[in-house]
This record gives sequence, structure tokens and C-alpha cells, in this order.
Amino acid sequence: MTRVSTSAEPESAAVRAIWRDLGLPGLIDVHTHFMPANVLNKVWDYFDALGGLWPITYRGDEDERLALLRGFGVRHFTALSYPHRPGMATWLNEWASGFADRNPDCLRSATFYPEPGARGYVAAAVEAGTRVFKAHLQVGRYDPRDPLLSDVWGTLADAGTPVVVHCGSGPAPGPFTGPGPFTEVLREHPRLTAVIAHAGAPEYGAFLDLAERHERVHLDTTMVFTGFTERWAPFPDGELPRLKDVADRVLLGTDFPNIPYPYLEQLQALTGLDLGADWLRAVLYGNAARLFDL
Repeated sequence: MTRVSTSAEPESAAVRAIWRDLGLPGLIDVHTHFMPANVLNKVWDYFDALGGLWPITYRGDEDERLALLRGFGVRHFTALSYPHRPGMATWLNEWASGFADRNPDCLRSATFYPEPGARGYVAAAVEAGTRVFKAHLQVGRYDPRDPLLSDVWGTLADAGTPVVVHCGSGPAPGPFTGPGPFTEVLREHPRLTAVIAHAGAPEYGAFLDLAERHERVHLDTTMVFTGFTERWAPFPDGELPRLKDVADRVLLGTDFPNIPYPYLEQLQALTGLDLGADWLRAVLYGNAARLFDL
């Protein structure tokens, strides 16, 4: 069994202290990435090409990364992947299915792309027990209103299966990012259970509007409030009270392992908001436990 290295133990202990002090059994992280090694290496190559602006903190092998998450006390996590061209989603989903079989604490994850077979393989994934999907409008550079996706959104809405959607314009805008395109998807599929990645950074207010209008729209905390993100997309102080208004639909997300700072920093950033222990308990565990029936 792979163990957390002694160099990681101080951080692990500090993470565990946060959730233990709140009386929680651990953490549920809805936004983590496990994917085939060749795909993950290309993701890391992209960040490396930024010239040190986004160093990858957790660049260990798969077993080491799993041991780190478990050492932090993460009880459940995801294996989010995302295609950038037709034909990728099927084999990414096959890999993710095998990963979940090997690691039952991972919520069975899948993805899709606007292509003729999407409706069929998404329906098959739902039938096979997939718990969460990922849609990345920035990397995929596709329009969520594409007719090839209408039945996909409808299938997910009917099944009640959550989809984590990167539709905000951070860290760089794409042709279909921003609140407009996905708002139209929700207009057509108001029962869709969506988790807005990165709380919609940098368009926080607009995506809070969506969460307030749609009872099945959630926000994840991925990278939000950390020093790294506050430098380029600060969360407006005036919007903080609205996070309490949707307290039952804010979920812990981190982007592990592709983050340029320690995992602990995300938790410290959330505790530093001073939104109360009940809010933290819901965000770090309770909301996701209810959403995924864990």
C-alpha cells in the first residue's frame, strides 16, 4: 500500500485538523483530476509552458496522488477529464470507469463532446452508474447550445446526474465562456443539475444569479479565494453574503493535483471567509454528501 511521504505529513495533519475541528468525518472534493498518464502529462506540459506562472504542486505518480488525497482525509473525489476534439470522450470514459472500479472512493466520472454519438455514450454511462460528468467549454471550445448536446443535457437532467461545467471565462476567455451560453442551456433544461466550476470565475455575480434562479445549480470553490486567484480574479467582498444565501449549494472543489499551491491553502481560504462553522461543514462535506447520496 502506498503511504503519504513524511514530507507531506505536516500538510496532511493541518488539513485533517480543519475538518476534525468542525466535527466532520472528512472531506468530499468534487473537482479533482485523474486521467490517463499521457493526457495528464499534456496538461502539465501546458502549464509548464507558462514559464513558472503555474507550477504543478502535486506531480507524483497516480498512487502517490491517491495517497495524498486519502491522507488529507478526502473520503470521496472525482476523476474529471475533458476532451478537446471528437472521438476522445469514449476512451476517456472507459479509462475513468476502470479507475473507479479500482478506487471505489472515486465518484464514477465521465465526460462528453458535441459529436453524433454523444447522446448514446452519455446514456450508456448513466445506465452504468456514472455519478458525475465534466464539461469544459474553455478547453473544448464548443458551444453548449450545439444541437448535438441538446439530448445530452436532457438525459442528464432527467437522470439527475450532476455535471461540473467550466463555463466561466477564467483563466482566459474562450469563444463560448461567460454566463450567456450556459444560461441558454438552463433555459432549455431548467431541471439540469449543474455544478459551476470555479464558482464561475471571474463572472462570480452572474453565476450567483444563476444559482439563485435555478435550484439545481451549484457552485464549486475550486481555486476561488486563494491568493493565486485573488490576484487575477478577486471575489467581490459585496458578493460574500450571497454565498450564505446559497449555502446548501456550494461544494468543495480544489483542482488537485493541477494547482500551483498546497491543498491546505484552499481550505484556509474558505475558513478565512468567516461565514460560520455551519457553512463550512456544508461546503466541505454535507452538501456533496446529500447531492451524491453518500
